[in-house]
Amino acid sequence: MTSPSRKDRLRPLELLVLSGIVAVFLGLVVAASTRDFGLGVIFFGVGFILTLMTLAMLALSVKVDDAEQTDLDEQNHTDKPPRPSAH
Repeated sequence: MTSPSRKDRLRPLELLVLSGIVAVFLGLVVAASTRDFGLGVIFFGVGFILTLMTLAMLALSVKVDDAEQTDLDEQNHTDKPPRPSAH
């Protein structure tokens, strides 16, 4: 069994960092415009969670190519032949 590539291992970290950046920006904008630090923290938390969920859902919606589908079929030990390509 092969180990995941570096790109595959860093994918969750990329999602967390990107969500953090968006959440910090949102929290700072709300805190600066309302001058209410508590409201900024609330918007930071909500922004982080919503951004993380949105990015994760978008990552799941990426179409699987033929090579990846063959790999998934091999990992599942299916007796079915790989899907024919749409080319």
